[in-house]
Amino acid sequence: MKNPSPRLAASLLFATALCPLPCFAHSSETDADARAEKAVAQMTEEEKLSLMQTELLARIPFDKQPKDIAIGVGYTPGVPRLGVPLLTESDASLGVANMGGFIRPKDGATALPSAMAMGSTWDPGLIEQGGRMMGGETRAKGFNVLLAGGVNLVREPRNGRNFEYFSEDPLLSGTLAGSSIRGIQSNNIVSTMKHYVLNAQETGRSFLNVNIDEAAMRESDLLAFEIANEIGQPGSVMCSYNKVNGVHSCENDFLLNTVLRHDWGFKGWVMSDWGGVHSVSVDKGLDQESGVRSLGESYFGKPLHDTLADGSIKPSDIDRSVTRIVRTMYKLGLADHPVSVGNPIDFEANGKVAQAIAEQGIVLLKNEGNLLPVAASARKIVVIGAHADVGVPSGGGSSQVWPAGGASLSLAIPGDAIYHRRLYMPSSPLQALREQFPDADVVYDDGTDPARAAEAAKGADIAIVFAEQFMAEGHDSLDLMLPDNQNGLIEAVAAANPKTVVVLETGGPVLMPWIDKVPAVIEAWYAGQRGGHAIARVLSGAVNPSGRLPVTFPSSVDQLPNPVLPGSDRITLKPGSDLYDMPTEQEPLNVTYPEGPDVGYRWFAKQDRKPLFAFGHGLSYTNFAMSAPKLSGMTARFTVSNTGSRGGASVAQLYLVSRAGKAERRLVGYQRVELAPGAKQSATITIEPRLLADWHNGGWWMPKGEYRFALGDDAQHLDREVSVKYAERSWKEVGGKQ
Repeated sequence: MKNPSPRLAASLLFATALCPLPCFAHSSETDADARAEKAVAQMTEEEKLSLMQTELLARIPFDKQPKDIAIGVGYTPGVPRLGVPLLTESDASLGVANMGGFIRPKDGATALPSAMAMGSTWDPGLIEQGGRMMGGETRAKGFNVLLAGGVNLVREPRNGRNFEYFSEDPLLSGTLAGSSIRGIQSNNIVSTMKHYVLNAQETGRSFLNVNIDEAAMRESDLLAFEIANEIGQPGSVMCSYNKVNGVHSCENDFLLNTVLRHDWGFKGWVMSDWGGVHSVSVDKGLDQESGVRSLGESYFGKPLHDTLADGSIKPSDIDRSVTRIVRTMYKLGLADHPVSVGNPIDFEANGKVAQAIAEQGIVLLKNEGNLLPVAASARKIVVIGAHADVGVPSGGGSSQVWPAGGASLSLAIPGDAIYHRRLYMPSSPLQALREQFPDADVVYDDGTDPARAAEAAKGADIAIVFAEQFMAEGHDSLDLMLPDNQNGLIEAVAAANPKTVVVLETGGPVLMPWIDKVPAVIEAWYAGQRGGHAIARVLSGAVNPSGRLPVTFPSSVDQLPNPVLPGSDRITLKPGSDLYDMPTEQEPLNVTYPEGPDVGYRWFAKQDRKPLFAFGHGLSYTNFAMSAPKLSGMTARFTVSNTGSRGGASVAQLYLVSRAGKAERRLVGYQRVELAPGAKQSATITIEPRLLADWHNGGWWMPKGEYRFALGDDAQHLDREVSVKYAERSWKEVGGKQ
């Protein structure tokens, strides 16, 4: 690994303190290199080629599936005679995935909250803890590769997979994703880092071509992956379906060889996304084709044999890829700590981890008149909508977890494959609220009839409307509106009862045409295994909300860089469904991002557009004050005080606001601070220097001049400014290509 920046070096030291040996019982670089070289030298050609493919187990007849291994999405047999272990892979990001509960019938795992909820915690240590838990369950179930580590930036808020990603900011996404990967791999298993790169929407993902210049990539999406790679040191990188500048990501020499391997020093292996291979691209940087059915039905089957025979691909190319795979097995301890199926899991303890993340990730967006927390004196509470009587929703697609204890509700998606379901986690907000308010009459209306729900809300001490948005792999939201007339439901209830709270359970940002009519709103995201308990505890005040938005909520789609979702004119809706069909092969869908490197809040700042809720926004049941920061070099010091009557946590956010006389808006550091009432604490933020720089002439470069910084409660509300003068700095001092 390249030498990390000061901030990331500190993060690596934190990891060692958080997870001491033997948690990080990995082999040394030298030992892994030597063992891999020796093993590969003894392999036959067929053994080498077998390591360059993973079988899609779901497509192998049951009677021909390998025995005594975990049944997931990918399997590579290994080379037993040389002690090279098999690889058995599970989908992931939010737990050990099991779409609809069908891949391994009813085999449950702890369902973490969505990555968007994790992003809202702004807490790398907590997310690493979640990664360790997730990796532990992966090992217990017999898998040694977890297809986790979603680092993609939220460029397109309508993207159906945004719930698998952390944020729109490269620093926040990189630090959190890297921490999750590091936690997963502490269990002597491999975590991927995905989807590399610019997989920002599902619409047309297999034929979408992103046109973007190198500097814009380096300063945004690639920087997020670079930081995650430095912190997490993933064993594998999964390349994405889309093209970048006319070349598929999985055969993109610039992305895989120049950036990933040469510039960043990545030593693991690159695997394709399932069906993401379009040529024999070993020389372009791809090492392993994922999800093939059998030899001869893939590019890394017979075509690879043929190119090896005719000399287009050299034996040394094969050796290089196989060595990367085997070396990673030794480096991360897969060979020395083999997995087995059916080990016990402490779901009670793991559920507490999931609940802690959910509680910390819930964002209080609005709280007029301090309506929340719900008064302990409340005697009638009406809960409405979104199946809140049974559980909390999850996102759909390959990351979906069948929860421990089973889903409380599983709904079919009309016209979709059997594996894709709308699942609800077994944690009922209704029941949890009854536990929080034992003396109140807590009643439920399903919200399908707005007039009936409004009537139920009349006269209640408080009405709580749960509103949901189902998002899934292969499905983008076209307008960011809540579906199924939920906006009408909210308006009807708010008209009937001025004390109405809206709880949003969404995959990402949504529009709120009713916002001026509702005094209190919380964003709970997809809250995971014990999400209902987390939501109820925040509503009751047992937990003081501390989440901060990891994405900007626009006021309308007209504020977005692309007001119309690219390719949405090609969508055909499925009958009776909010999902759609889209052919996998069409004329290329060329997408240009007008914002360039200025993703999310940076676009809003440069365009002087006021969002509905800004990146970093989040309220509390207490109040905080921060002193103006004092800068010394790349270090900012200041004091955070809790000036209210409740204990709580604040997230100090430091932004670059101008550089050499030019206005900027970049998050350059952050720190979560938890304080008792009346307490104060000194805080220190080490600035990530690449966020002060531009990618210029093949490396990072900082111009000389005055740099102004400001502490903020969010990206829009900034004060407590401080300035410092920096000399010009080249890439040698900042980091980057060597």
